[in-house]
Amino acid sequence: MTNQKFLLGLVIASIFLWLIALGNLPLRDWDEGTYAIVAREIYRTGNWLYPTLQGEPFMLKPPLMQWLIALCYHLGGVQEFTTRFPGAFLTALGVPLLYLVGNLVFTEKISALFSALVYLTLLPVVRHGRLAMLDGMILTFFLLLFFFILKAREQRKYALGIGFCLGLITLTKGTLVLVLALMSGLFIIANKQLGLFKNPFFWLGMLFGNLPAVAWYLCQWQHYGNNFLAVHFASQAFDRLATSVEGNTGPIWYYLLEVIKYSFPWLLLVPGGLYLAWKNRHYPWGSLILICTIVYFTIISFMKTKLPWYVIPIYPFLALATGANLGFIWQQNKIRNKFLIGFFIFISIVGVAGCIYFLRFDRQPLLVLMSIILMLTMGLVAWLIQSNNRNFIPVLFAGMYMVLVLLMSSQSWIWELNEAFPVKPIATLISKNIPPGTKIYTSFAYHRPSLDFYSDCQVVPASLEMLQEMLSQKSYLLVDNDNLQKLNVNKSKIMGTENGLNLIAS
Repeated sequence: MTNQKFLLGLVIASIFLWLIALGNLPLRDWDEGTYAIVAREIYRTGNWLYPTLQGEPFMLKPPLMQWLIALCYHLGGVQEFTTRFPGAFLTALGVPLLYLVGNLVFTEKISALFSALVYLTLLPVVRHGRLAMLDGMILTFFLLLFFFILKAREQRKYALGIGFCLGLITLTKGTLVLVLALMSGLFIIANKQLGLFKNPFFWLGMLFGNLPAVAWYLCQWQHYGNNFLAVHFASQAFDRLATSVEGNTGPIWYYLLEVIKYSFPWLLLVPGGLYLAWKNRHYPWGSLILICTIVYFTIISFMKTKLPWYVIPIYPFLALATGANLGFIWQQNKIRNKFLIGFFIFISIVGVAGCIYFLRFDRQPLLVLMSIILMLTMGLVAWLIQSNNRNFIPVLFAGMYMVLVLLMSSQSWIWELNEAFPVKPIATLISKNIPPGTKIYTSFAYHRPSLDFYSDCQVVPASLEMLQEMLSQKSYLLVDNDNLQKLNVNKSKIMGTENGLNLIAS
């Protein structure tokens, strides 16, 4: 009964955190804006089999995410909340799933609960899972895959779900399934479950679970020919292993820095958890953590293309390692550690500094309250550790959860929106003056899919020479003030100005 209460509590806490104020900010550029456009075109045209982007074939990713968003558009209209809801809801389900996986691998059930609570309060998982991106969904499908693998030890019929999970991963992010299948296969071998491959339910699941993905790929190949293979597999998958796509590169330690930057305070407990996993590598939980962490981290570190969200699939296993360490501390009831005490005092001081900063420069009451809670939580945790009191663990979980609830309720949880001009005012200017589907040429340095989505037009970056050429034709331009002077545009042609950008009809 206790397990059921914990499971229900985790479901409620995770769904609340992932869905609160989900639509309070505009869509982010790149993935969010792109997937929203593709889903809207599916919604408008009813073309579910061959998705398009601005009317052109969209062959970069499989369509499961876009299908779910389009379905939400049918149910709730085209808006930020419905765009983000499928990914956020599915990512939230990963928290109770991790608890179930933990219950199957840990002998001490408290470690399973702590692992799920760490996962619940990991900033990268929460933030990226709330965005209309593929990574959160992948995490949940991957955890569900391990749940079925582990349950198949007790009841053979659970092996049926393995193939369906692999099929869902394939329909979400294509060739990533090869990496995740490798990791799960190595775990099956290490866990001495080779009998799984003689299980008829396993092969039935592989057949019927992967059938929709195989059918979709065959349809694309039949429809687009070898061009689909070149775009989907070469440029979007295998090229990223050997080359830096679109200049997204970094050193071999790029992802280690990403984990260090965004995994506090749990990062402090990860090394101890990995050490425990090594000592218990012959047990399922130890081998699961070590195999998935080492294999995945090695692969992405040696990839030439580096993007921050590629590291997301490693977090469930870091959460398991941290949960194991916290479970060990809870059982031993021994924690006094001068380094931890000093670090939590430092974070408490950071909370004070944050409070002062937000009061002076960014007066959002939620962020001020967040800083106060951070300060009080970390101070109390430091005092409890000094007192050798294991109750620092629930205090830390409660404080981190409240901090994340306040951050996700604020106007600052998508901080990338501050990197360029706000798109909504510009999109409103365009929508009022230009018919949907029109191509607009802009002096802005790069393409912004979110602007395309909100304006319902295609805004294309262009050089000054090209803008000058477009002036002599019947075209629409979006030009900043500096380039406006260089173009010598007649003021009568300016349809409006917003945030330093001028909409021009030539």
